[in-house]
This record gives sequence, structure tokens and C-alpha cells, in this order.
Amino acid sequence: MSTSRERIPTVVVATHDDLAREVAGRIAALIRHRAAEQRPVVLGLATGSTPIGVYRELIRLHREEGLSFRNVTTFNLDEYWPMAKSSIHSYHRFMWENLFSHVDIDPAQVHIPDGGWSRDEIEAKCQAYEAAIVAAGGIDFQLLGIGKTGHIGFNEPGSGETSRTRSIHLDSVTRRDAAADFFGEANVPREAITMGIATILGAREIAILATGEHKAGIVRRSVEGEIDRAVAATFLQRHANTTFYVDDAAGAELTRIATPWLLDEITWTPALELRAVTWLARTTKKAILKLTERDYAEHHLNSLVAKHGSPGAVNGLVFNALGAKIRGTSTLPRGKRVICFSPHPDDDVISMGGILRKFVENDNQMTVAYMTSGNIAVFDHDVRRYMDFLERLESERIGDGHSGGIGGASVTALAQKVDAFLDAKRAGEVDIPEVQDLKRIIRESEAVSGIEVMGLSRDHARFLNLPFYQTGKVRKDPIGPADVAIVAALLRELKPEIVFVAGDLSDPHGTHRMCKEAIDAALAEVYGASTAPPRPEVWLYRGAWQEWPITEATVLCPMSQEELSLKIQAIFKHQSQKDSMPFPGQDEREFWQRVEQRNKGTAAELDQLGLAEYFAMEAYVIV
Repeated sequence: MSTSRERIPTVVVATHDDLAREVAGRIAALIRHRAAEQRPVVLGLATGSTPIGVYRELIRLHREEGLSFRNVTTFNLDEYWPMAKSSIHSYHRFMWENLFSHVDIDPAQVHIPDGGWSRDEIEAKCQAYEAAIVAAGGIDFQLLGIGKTGHIGFNEPGSGETSRTRSIHLDSVTRRDAAADFFGEANVPREAITMGIATILGAREIAILATGEHKAGIVRRSVEGEIDRAVAATFLQRHANTTFYVDDAAGAELTRIATPWLLDEITWTPALELRAVTWLARTTKKAILKLTERDYAEHHLNSLVAKHGSPGAVNGLVFNALGAKIRGTSTLPRGKRVICFSPHPDDDVISMGGILRKFVENDNQMTVAYMTSGNIAVFDHDVRRYMDFLERLESERIGDGHSGGIGGASVTALAQKVDAFLDAKRAGEVDIPEVQDLKRIIRESEAVSGIEVMGLSRDHARFLNLPFYQTGKVRKDPIGPADVAIVAALLRELKPEIVFVAGDLSDPHGTHRMCKEAIDAALAEVYGASTAPPRPEVWLYRGAWQEWPITEATVLCPMSQEELSLKIQAIFKHQSQKDSMPFPGQDEREFWQRVEQRNKGTAAELDQLGLAEYFAMEAYVIV
């Protein structure tokens, strides 16, 4: 496929894991090559969720294939300021927990800006950092991530091409994006120390990484747009040896992927035809059945008309293909064994509340499996409120002469312990087990209340509480055998014919992606052998962060006004996530507002294309 519009060479891979293996392999090859020459290698390293996969693969290569880091010197891009090295938010701690502690690197060869520098010494320390890079021979390979604004390191919009390591005030968007890690934007530092653009461009080779649908727009802007100080990543276009590594989701808006017919002659497939005609209808603001030969000619789609003989033939083909995706209650499955896997205790009603209700009405045997506790997304004030309720209830029962109450001294002792911890708690500090349990129970009770609106009961809920999530921190452990075993056991027990799985990869902390990883591994374990029972049909849903495009969806499920209202009512049952969410992602609207606008928007899109008009609609992909 033509890459003529891309000003930075871009490698698109299928998954986050593929990206990690590709980049880690390149780093490993460089380390080994230099070791064979008895020469050191200097790596520039980044933090954040995207590079973690690369670091895990490097650790695997060290442990299983003998990759040594003894000849490696590292320089990290940045650090928050002020920031103690011991803080769970520090990049110093991040790097040691996610890479350095697991390999044989010499600590003296690790360099990370220090968030503990005093303001008076920052300038001199930054100059010394630059001098240390020069003394090491310069950076051989620089690893980068990319922020929503296109920042690399902490080089915010407005950063100059000649900038060097320095202190910088963080952009409001950057601080908002980091708010979840700090349990509130108010706790995010306002300043940071970062390598400059010129420092980064001085590296001999640069790899910049992006994953997820939410990065697709900035990837295209950085790769195909003009160089602009407002988007620091565009300066990489001037570097002779930079490669962008993206997964399918992050690369989805690149011209060669989104609209390849604008670049070169292509081989038409049904999927491309659907995308092209839908794009043409949107571009011309016409219904599909009203597109003319001139519309096709003016938008580089003559070959599509030539293939089918006339515009009317193409229009009808695509119109019917979209219409066939629409499935109401009467055409949805009946009497099936179904598991809805919900990563958090609200993704079920947020993302698939409409079809969940229809499946219940069709007498399917439903089980909603909540994969994680979601406890880190509960505010401390909710814990205080529930503890106050328990204390008041106990007091009332004792005052009325009831014996035993609901726990007596144990309730008081628990309340005192919880209050003492919360009074002394620092922002982002890991909760004590009692608080974690209280937050888990709050979310479990909300989940049951939510599915009761859908016509289910607590007997239809399973709380798997997968181990990978139980860190008490925003960042989780990798998916392990214990996680897969729990999911596999449920599959063996319930023998589902259909499973719903979150396919939304834009979750800002990757829980959806990790839960899908556990489900995929469990499905392979349970149904991989030829003697295994029939493999269930997998329906992928989105919605908490983004919706499936109508061109990618297999099933479009319409909802009436009453059904959408019922879905919103179920979302409202998740009181701890209402009004103000700890993890809003890139969207400040409440989940119910996103749902209402997104589901109505999907229906409106079909209406604009000339198909039947519905009030609202959900989208699913069957794999």
C-alpha cells in the first residue's frame, strides 16, 4: 500500500504484543551487535503504558535468551517535579520496577532526571545531564511514546526545535491525562524535567510508539501533517532515522489504511467497498442510494463503478450490506448459554446494556462475569459514607434494644481503622486491605443493582476478581496463569454458546486489553483441542471509550427510546462512578452522557446514509 503521504516511516502491526516484540527485537539486536564489538550502547528510554510491553520482552530476552545489559548505558526522557524517587508516581521507581531490577545493568550506568533537585539547582543539573549524554557518546537508540497533544517526553506544545534538557510547565491536557494515575488532577505536579527536542533529535535512531484508537488522530497528524511547534512529534520528520511503530488501532486514520483509494490503485474487497462507499456518502453528504457516477469520479472511485458496472449496482450492494447488519430482538439469539465478560463492574451496562436486555427477553441463560473488582476507581469519600451508614445502623439497633446488632465492636473497630488510614493517606497511596475490600464490595453491590434493571438477579453475577488487578495501584501485573485458569474454569462450568468480550482498546490503563488477553488464552486452552466442545461464538463490544464503526460492525442492535432510558437507568446504579469519575480518560462527560450521545449518533449515522431511522443503536463485531 502506498505510503506517499507519510513523512515518517511507519510500521503498522496487528497488536500491542507484536509491537513490543518488534521494538524489543531491534534494541536487543543493537545491544548484541555492540557487545560483539566490545563497544557500549546508549539507550534513551521512556515511561508510560506503551513501553511496558517492550520492557517485559527485553526482560524475557534477558532471562530466556541471555541478553546482557552490562554494556548498556541509559538516559531517561523525563521526570515529574517535584517528585521523590520513592513515590509510586516517580519515573525513577517506574523504571526500576519495570526493567532495571530484572536485568543485569550496572546502576551507575542508569541516568534519570531527579525530581528531588531543588529549583535553584535544576538549570545546572540539566546542563550536567546533557554533558553526561555527550560524554557517553550520544544516544544510539531513543525510545519514545506520544501524548494526546503530540508531545514527546514532556515537550509540550510550543517547545522549540533547539530546546535541550530543562524544566517545563505541564500543559493542562497533559495534567488531565495524568489525573487518573494521581487520583485527581489536583494531585498532578505542574512541572517536569524533560530532555529537549534537540536532545531527542541528536539520537542516531528513534522509535516512537503508539497503541489504541485514542492515539489514531495524533499519529496521523504527526506522520502526515506539516511540522508545527504545536505538535512536538512533527519535528521527528526532520530526523533521518526515525520509525513510528503503531498497532492497527493507532494506525487506523493513516491515509493508506483509512482511504487507500486516494493514494493508488487498489484491489477491491467487500470490506473496502463498504468503507469507500460509506466514506463517499459522508464526504458528499448524500444518502448511499443517491450517489452518482460523478460523485465516484470526483473522489477517485471510478474503478469501483467499473468493477460493478454502474453506480446503482455499487450503491445497492453497500446499502443492502449495511441493512443486513441491523438485528432487532426477533433476529437475535434465543435460548443460548451466554457469558458477558465485563472487565470492570459497569462495562456490561455501559457498553452493551441494550443487547443485554434483549438477550434476557429472548430467554437466553445469562451470566455476567465481572473480571476485576474495579476497587481503585472508588473515591475515599464513598468508603467514609458507607462506613458512616454501618455505624449509624449499628447505633440504631443497639438503641432500640436489639441484641447483637450487625457486628457491634467489630464495626466500630473497622470504622476507626479505616478513618485513621484515610485521614493520613497521601494522594495515590495504596489502600490498606480493609479499604480495598470495602471498595470492592461497593462496586459489586452496584453491579448487582445494575443488572437487576436489565431483568437479571445477583444469581446471574459472577465476581472473578482476577489476580492481575489486585495490586492496589493503577498499574497492574501482567496476565498470568492464575488469571487464565479462573476464566477457563468458568468456561468449562457454564459451557457457553456465546461470549461477549470487551474489544475496546482505548481504556486508558489497559484493563480491557488485559482482560481480553486472559479470555483469549482461556478460550485457546479450553477449546483448542479437536476433542473439545464446540467453541463459543465471540461477540466483541465497545462503548465505554469508543464505538465500533458501522463499517466494521457485524451486528447493529437498535434501541427504542424506552430501551435507551432503561440502559441509562442501569448505568445510574453505579453511583460510585457517577458525577465525577476517577478515570474519565480523554472524555470528561459522564458515562451515561457518552452512551446516550454515542448510541444516538450511531443511529443518526445510518439515518444520514439513507437507511432506516432508529432512536439509538449499539454495535458489535462477531469473530
